[in-house]
Amino acid sequence: MKTSKIHRLDGDAPFSNNPEQSYTLPARFYHDNDIAEMEKSAIFHQSWWYVGHVSQVAKAGDYLATQVQDQGIIIVRDKEQNLQAFYNVCQHRGHELLSGSGHTNLIRCPYHAWAYNLDGTLKSARNSENVANFNACDFALKTVRVEVFCGMVFINLDEKAAPLAEQASELEKEIRAICPDVDTLAFAQRDTYDVASNWKVMMDNFLECYHCQPAHKDFVDLVDMKSYRSITHKIYSSHVSQAVKSTNNSAFQFEKGDVDFGYAGWFLWPNLTIWAYPGEPNLSVLQMIPNGSERTIEYQDWFVPDGKPSQQLQDAMDYQRVVLQPEDVALCESVQTGLKSKGYNQGRFIVDKERTELSEHAVHHFQSLVVTALGAELD
Repeated sequence: MKTSKIHRLDGDAPFSNNPEQSYTLPARFYHDNDIAEMEKSAIFHQSWWYVGHVSQVAKAGDYLATQVQDQGIIIVRDKEQNLQAFYNVCQHRGHELLSGSGHTNLIRCPYHAWAYNLDGTLKSARNSENVANFNACDFALKTVRVEVFCGMVFINLDEKAAPLAEQASELEKEIRAICPDVDTLAFAQRDTYDVASNWKVMMDNFLECYHCQPAHKDFVDLVDMKSYRSITHKIYSSHVSQAVKSTNNSAFQFEKGDVDFGYAGWFLWPNLTIWAYPGEPNLSVLQMIPNGSERTIEYQDWFVPDGKPSQQLQDAMDYQRVVLQPEDVALCESVQTGLKSKGYNQGRFIVDKERTELSEHAVHHFQSLVVTALGAELD
C-alpha cells in the first residue's frame, strides 16, 4: 500500500502522546494541498462550526449564510421562533439561495424563483402544478444540525455528532464564570483578516504564550504573565491569567469589572478561539477559516452589552485590531514561509513539568487532535 502523506515518512521524528517528548507535526502538514483537502471531510465536515451570534438572528426571518469549506449553509429564525439550518442550495437545479445576512419572509431562489418557507418546506414552484406527479413534499430544503452555545450559533454537518453542550459542558461553565453577563451581550462588529498562512499555524500561535514576552510588549504590560496558565480538555483548552499587571497600561486603559481577571481565552476544536478582556462585560471570537493550504481568512466577532461598545470596550477592540492581531499575523506569515524551507521539517515542543506560562503543551494538544482526525500514524 502506498504511503500516505499523513503517515510517517523517512526523516520524520516521532510525534508522541507525551508532549514532553514529542516533536511537532512535520512541515508538510502546513502546506500540502492533499492534506488540506483531507481536512475538509475529516475535520470540518464533522465538527461544530461557529456561524454567528443569536442577536444576529433574533427575529423571525433573520438569516445568516456561511461556508463550511465547500458546503454552503443558511441559518434562519422561523415563524415559530426556532433556529433552522439548511444546505444553501435550491432543490430544483442547485442554485445558491441566500448570501451574507439579512431578513426575508420567504427563501426565494434567484434562478427560477422556487420559494421556500422559513421551515424549509417548498411553498411554490412556478408551473409545477402542470407537472405530472409533482409533490412539493419531496423538495424541502435539506437540514443541518444547529445549536446555541453561550449565545453563539454553531452548526454541524455530521448528523451523528454529540451535542456541543455535551462535548464542552465545562467550557460553558468557564465562560459564564468569567463573563456572567454572556446572555445579555449582542453582536457589535466583525473584523476580517486575510493571512498568508495555514490555519493550523494560527491555531498553534494562539495556543502558547511562549512568544508573548518577545512579540507582544503591550499584552505583557496588560496581563500578569506569572499567573497565565493553559489547561487542556477533550476538545478545548483554556488560557487564563488571573490578574492584570496594570489597569493603566500600554494596551488599553480600563476600570475593573465585576469579575477580576487579567485575560481569558479558550480554544474550541477545530478552528475557534474565544476571548474575554478585563473590564466591562465582553466576549469575542476569532475564527480561523482555511482558504487553501497556505492562506487563512480570520473573522473576529465582538459581543458587548446591547451591541454598542463603550469607549473602554472600543479601546480594547482597537488594540486587538490595530496592534495585537497585526503582530500575530506577521509572526504566522513568517512561520509559513519558514515551513517551506529545505532547512526545516520539525521542532520540539517546549513543555515543562509545571506547565508554566512558557509551556507549549496546549499546542501539542491541538496537534494531537489533528493527528487523530486525519488518522495519521506518526509515532
